[in-house]
Amino acid sequence: MAPAELGKLRHDLIDAARAIIGAGGLLSEAADMEGYLTDWRRRYTGEALAVALPSGAGQVSELVKACRALGVAIVPQGGNTGFAGGAVPTKDRPALLLNLSRMNRIREVDVANNSFVAEAGCVLEMVRQEAQNAGKLFPLLLGSAGSCQVGGLVATNAGGTGVLRYGNMRDLVLGLEVVLPDGSLWNGLKSLRKDNSGYDLKQFFIGAEGTLGIITAASLKLFPLPDKSASAMVAVPDVQAAVDLLHMFMERTGRRVEAFELMSRGQIESILANTHVRQSPMELTTPWFILIELADSSVDFEPERLFETILGEALERGLVSDAVIAGDSTKANKIWELRHSASEANVRKGFSVANDTSVPISKLPEFLETVERRLLGEIEQADVFHVGHIGDGNIHVVVVLDRERYADQSDREQAAALANHIVHGVSVDLGGSISAEHGIGMMHAAELEQFKSALDLRMMRAIKTAFDPENLMNPGKVLRR
Repeated sequence: MAPAELGKLRHDLIDAARAIIGAGGLLSEAADMEGYLTDWRRRYTGEALAVALPSGAGQVSELVKACRALGVAIVPQGGNTGFAGGAVPTKDRPALLLNLSRMNRIREVDVANNSFVAEAGCVLEMVRQEAQNAGKLFPLLLGSAGSCQVGGLVATNAGGTGVLRYGNMRDLVLGLEVVLPDGSLWNGLKSLRKDNSGYDLKQFFIGAEGTLGIITAASLKLFPLPDKSASAMVAVPDVQAAVDLLHMFMERTGRRVEAFELMSRGQIESILANTHVRQSPMELTTPWFILIELADSSVDFEPERLFETILGEALERGLVSDAVIAGDSTKANKIWELRHSASEANVRKGFSVANDTSVPISKLPEFLETVERRLLGEIEQADVFHVGHIGDGNIHVVVVLDRERYADQSDREQAAALANHIVHGVSVDLGGSISAEHGIGMMHAAELEQFKSALDLRMMRAIKTAFDPENLMNPGKVLRR
């Protein structure tokens, strides 16, 4: 597009957007927009004609209509905490970045129905606190809880540490409110557990990363608030021992396993060296560690005793070499602080390339051994760490590239692409997926074409065309064309 033509388009868009949301809800100067145009990992930086911050679904609807009339793409954004570059615009076409952070009301809490309705800009930490104030639990928990938002969590089908017991975001959504690519507002905010009246339309938007519509509110599930819990940090000799220990806990405690997370020793050492966390709850004498939480509300539930019994047997079987049990919240928080500091540590240490693959749990030992051997053998001056949700087969393989060696962007991107290709290839060969919870975004769009079947891609493109024939919604993400 010629500069004069682009300038006129920008002028027309700004005039239209200001008429809808007012000057206070629109950013158009480069300095004001800068923070919205780069992803959290600082890997992707895009361009936008303006940044709009609507305060309600009606404004989102009118903004979408205005963009459609002008042929301007729309990029929805929440807390911008994603790992795959899905919430920042590309540089390929004129776009409006639509940040939903001002839409942050809890519209309704229905305690009897164990549900609530939250707008897309509600921050996860606030949502969890509101649920607790009502005597309930919203179980999703991520390291970015203080900044990630409901709309983005739904759009990426987020997981977190509670998936083993509660499922990922798809399992927590009862209904959605969505602005469609033509600007119409779909009210699917039902709070029903059972509704078999035709296609389950909300499922199209969960995990679609804003490519089919803009999520403006969600009806979400609440759960009983556990009043008894305990956590433990456990040293294990290898990944197979961790898998066997998971089976022991599931058999002995059932659905009382709130979280079961695997961390490599290198990952913990990186956290201690690069974040405010300076001390591990236990000595780092083995290559692998498990972080476990048990929680429930039944009167006969004694989590510390359960830990002692199960870990005692595991010690006799050689699955465990050491353990620390935290019966109070202060000690437990120190254990889980490690887990939730991993992303921050890796970004501070170097150029972080985090993978988000999943494989069958039985294949985890082979998967992690193979990818670590290949990554260390094929990428120079790189550290390889592992952290993630062993209970659902989703271990994040993190490659941290040395800042000096990879100061050149071209070298960085080449090494990152190789790292992704190795991890994805091994995962798919073992019956896994290239993305478990972070999404595809820009980062994995090219690899999706390689690792998805032609029929899968054809069906996905048919859905995209049906909803968004003009490709206005978050173009360049998930599907490149």
